[in-house]
Amino acid sequence: MNKNELLETLASRLGVSRSEAEKILNTFVDVITETLKKGEEVNIAGFGHFSVSNRASRAGVNPQNPSERIQIAATKVPKFRAGKNLKEAVKGNPVT
Repeated sequence: MNKNELLETLASRLGVSRSEAEKILNTFVDVITETLKKGEEVNIAGFGHFSVSNRASRAGVNPQNPSERIQIAATKVPKFRAGKNLKEAVKGNPVT
C-alpha cells in the first residue's frame, strides 16, 4: 500500500474527503517526527512504539574501493517496535 492508497482508505473509512484524510495523515506523521526530534518516544498501545536509537560509530568499507576502510560516524536513527496486537494480527491470530 502506498500513500495514495492509504489516503483513499482513510477517507472512505472516516467518511471524509481525501484532502481531509491527507491533513490527518500529515499531522500524524508530523507529530511523531517532531516528538522523535526532541528525543522523546511515542507509544501507541497495541500498535507499537516509536523511539530514537543511537547508532555507534563503526568501521566500514568503501563500496567503490573495497580494499579501503572508512569510518562511519555515530548517528541517531528512528526505531519502531511493533505492539502485541499488531504482531498477533500479522500472525493471523485473533486480537483480543
